[in-house]
Amino acid sequence: MAVLILGDTHIPERAEWLRKELVEFFESESFELVVLTGDLTSRSVLSYFEKLGKVLAVRGNMDHLKLPDYCEFEFFGFKVGVIHGHQVYPRGNREILNEIAKERGVDILVSGHTHAADVYFGEKILLNPGSATGAWGGGGGSLKPSFIILKRNCVEVYELDKDLFSVVYRLSR
Repeated sequence: MAVLILGDTHIPERAEWLRKELVEFFESESFELVVLTGDLTSRSVLSYFEKLGKVLAVRGNMDHLKLPDYCEFEFFGFKVGVIHGHQVYPRGNREILNEIAKERGVDILVSGHTHAADVYFGEKILLNPGSATGAWGGGGGSLKPSFIILKRNCVEVYELDKDLFSVVYRLSR
């Protein structure tokens, strides 16, 4: 089972569409689940990912889509929660994200909003896929498209630099 995690596309306000390298990669893989952390800003983005598999999506602060603020799923015995991340100040604060994970009773909390990919293993596991389009986000970010693939024993953070994908972080058990 592979789970694709991404968000903060900001299409069409800050990006025209997903880079062709991303589309080709996504369509060449098989995902049991696609998790979207919000700020899609366009129904067409949600529709595209629904063609790739089952989608769980939360509403970002820039979304006008009817999406929940929070959702959960099970992943190999782990309870995973998903929020956009605009509920946290300062952006991406790991202490606050850890508290949200504890309050929700989840083992893993997925969030976005920072536009910067991040993986943190502490009391709780915190995952942030960054921005799938590399869109500018008020708090910074790398401006390189990024996403996460979660597998049974592995977390992989992918980043697109020019036309090349690279796994910039891999943690295997």
